[in-house]
Amino acid sequence: MISIIIPTYNASKYLKRLLESLDQQTMKCEEIIIVDSSSADNTIDIAKLFDAKVIIISQQEFDHGGTRTKAGKIAKGDILVYLTQDAVPYDKYSIQTLVRPFYEDEKIGAVFGRQVPYPNATPFAKHLRVFNYPDRSYIRTIDDKEKYGLKTCFCSNSFSAYRKKVLEEIGWFKNGLILGEDSYAGAKVLLEGYKIAYVADSIVHHSHNYSIVQEFKRYFDIGVFHREESWLLQTFGRPEEEGLRYILSEFNFLCQKGYWYLLPTAILRVFAKFLGYKLGRYHCKMPMYLKKKFSLHFFWWDNRI
Repeated sequence: MISIIIPTYNASKYLKRLLESLDQQTMKCEEIIIVDSSSADNTIDIAKLFDAKVIIISQQEFDHGGTRTKAGKIAKGDILVYLTQDAVPYDKYSIQTLVRPFYEDEKIGAVFGRQVPYPNATPFAKHLRVFNYPDRSYIRTIDDKEKYGLKTCFCSNSFSAYRKKVLEEIGWFKNGLILGEDSYAGAKVLLEGYKIAYVADSIVHHSHNYSIVQEFKRYFDIGVFHREESWLLQTFGRPEEEGLRYILSEFNFLCQKGYWYLLPTAILRVFAKFLGYKLGRYHCKMPMYLKKKFSLHFFWWDNRI
């Protein structure tokens, strides 16, 4: 049985289209669970139109890992599919294709699908999807860490699925993470001896047009995550090599697609990401007001005071 879990907050822009798409899937799910952080729009009304099970929590109660765990524990499914509110299935086969590896290999503990950008995506948002979500499927095990480093445990919180029993074995998603609950869970899945599958022909639309300031803040939070969960880097390696590969790939992408005039902006974005990441790694030396100012998830720090 399959349960689909979607954390939401003011999701009316996407939710109707997302739930309509899920209703049209060739593989039907046992239930759809919406965990809503007290939305101020008509998110809950939309969810009830599609007979979704709605759990309402306060905004302060939301936690990237803890909220997903809360829903996962009450879900009836043996397979838990996690979507974000702005990830919309590409076609009616997306869920069926996503969960297929579970039926082919009992050692598959987690899978994630391909993300393609929305039509209004910027060149930078387009490249991010091309880089992180190639058109060829693969499977990773813990033995791949020497070759792929930190990328080995890469997963996705926007379009992924887990065996419920595997999540139970790894202790579910960790509470209190600023972000990265997907990478955390992916690493634990591998360390328990299971595999992660990437399914390139299971697709959702999903992208974000981050500004330079937002990129700085996002990478500040990634730096915080890597500082707080230093065992990830100790186990899988540091991210610098992958970062360089991304920069070169982005420059090449912009030139090939005729966006060469964006290269100066790309350099500024690289600098913003690097600075944000480094500051995040050393956040413990900073006053709280700066941490909140630099963070994309500024509300997370309220529980750290």
